[in-house]
Amino acid sequence: MSGFLFAFLAVLVVGAAARDQVLVAMLARIQGPRPLLLATALLAAALTTAFAGWAAARLAAELGPPFRAALASVALVVAGGEMVLVGPARRPAEPTRSLFAALLVLAAFQVSDAARLLVLAFGVSTAAPIPAALGGVAASWVLLAAAWLAPGAVLSRALARARRWAGGGVLLLGFFKLIA
Repeated sequence: MSGFLFAFLAVLVVGAAARDQVLVAMLARIQGPRPLLLATALLAAALTTAFAGWAAARLAAELGPPFRAALASVALVVAGGEMVLVGPARRPAEPTRSLFAALLVLAAFQVSDAARLLVLAFGVSTAAPIPAALGGVAASWVLLAAAWLAPGAVLSRALARARRWAGGGVLLLGFFKLIA
């Protein structure tokens, strides 16, 4: 249960103003609130988070406790760096109405974002990847639904950058607290 809760809260913090959330908000603003767009975004989040949970399960089975903690630390640093260095998605020049294209782009954004890295870190460090993946999926769905319902609240560029820097700073501070 703690893996679910920790992953849920962490993904809520680091997923705010993430590239996938910003893209869904942009598409919802341009194309209107298409229910199939939301379903596509939710499917992409479920698939990529399930992949992170699967990778965590494989790694947790192979690694001993000291190595699992080291891998979780590395995942925290990479997630924090991703948040600080990679900005929000740009507005698409020609937004397509293709749901398959949206699925591919969202999955590409999500497979290496901070939220999935945190699911991996929690799944490996607690040796309970399924609750961590479920928590990550639930938080991702909340964030994507919020972007779809209220795109204007997500699309403030300055606010999005500040959220990303704050989340990245929290992750990097967490890493330094962990190794101290």
